[in-house]
Amino acid sequence: MSIHMERLPRTIVLFRAGEASDQVISRAAAQEVAALISSEDIGSDAPVLACLDQRVLPDAVEHLITADWRCVITWICELAVRGAPAIGAAGAAAVALAAFDAAGADEGRAFLQHVQEAAVLIGDARPTAVNLMWATQRMVALAEQRVDAGEDARSVACALFDEACAIQREDEEANRRIGEVGAALLPQGCAVLTHCNAGSLATSFYGTALGVVYAAADQGKLVRVYADETRPVCQGSRLTAWELARAGVPVTLICDDMAASVMAAGEVDAVIVGADRIAANGDVANKIGTLGVAVLARHFGIPFYVAAPTSTIDPDTLTGADIRIEQRSACEVSAHPIEGVDIINPAFDITPADLVTAIITERGAFAPQRALDALG
Repeated sequence: MSIHMERLPRTIVLFRAGEASDQVISRAAAQEVAALISSEDIGSDAPVLACLDQRVLPDAVEHLITADWRCVITWICELAVRGAPAIGAAGAAAVALAAFDAAGADEGRAFLQHVQEAAVLIGDARPTAVNLMWATQRMVALAEQRVDAGEDARSVACALFDEACAIQREDEEANRRIGEVGAALLPQGCAVLTHCNAGSLATSFYGTALGVVYAAADQGKLVRVYADETRPVCQGSRLTAWELARAGVPVTLICDDMAASVMAAGEVDAVIVGADRIAANGDVANKIGTLGVAVLARHFGIPFYVAAPTSTIDPDTLTGADIRIEQRSACEVSAHPIEGVDIINPAFDITPADLVTAIITERGAFAPQRALDALG
């Protein structure tokens, strides 16, 4: 099977304004950066972040452009950029933008305080995915180290730019390794079911759960992916199905309530999903509906794998009960609510560790109860 990863757009790209290229981002986005430079709103050496706008997929492929860290918070909250590793990378980039914002006016502790305060606001944009907090804290730790060493604000801002770019590179490298580890667990001629989008679109590039799919397809092991639509925001139907088809992977889109029938018919050999946070005991927070898929997989004797980088494992969260579940707007469930009808919209649910066959990381596959072993 020929896999065409080159057909997938980059989700997160941090670059100097003068280095914008439509080889990396869309042509329209590159032209937007050029317009910013020509209008003297930003200099050619200013950092700029391009985020693929996932709200308009699959109808259009567009990148959002900003040099303002506050815009990134809005994009994360509004799901323009989504997926735990992707929002971690975007959060790190936002801290870098905040540092350059402060470097022109502040030095020393005043500069550091600006970076710290911005990082708190960025880290709070979405509470469930631990990657966002992990990334912002990593950026702040570097800023504190450099300021304590006596470096000037501009030098620290440049170091944070490099660190944010490193986080993006490391994410892709981890995803490709996750793919290799996960593909080794799948049998020849395997059909996989997945829920939500844990693909290249949810990461800097390549994907976690779909990274396993891409690696297995490249090895000739995979025959088909069944993608749950993933109500209410439909990340499966809008994003996963589009991404897999664009990459050349055979994919069948199913409604969420069809998963049991597809499993009962013997069409599924493995379930692979991503994660937004993995507790110390192996409990997994992932997109709402994941728990139901895990229960079904257990009933039908199908292995249920969770693929995620080690940055998603949170040793400070003891169990799934300690994970704060984001509650989103009722309008995502129903654009026209019926008077007298209440709506709840939790963005995630918790799958207990005993329903998980293995957690697949860039450092190997682990029994969920041994998730902390992945941290070394």
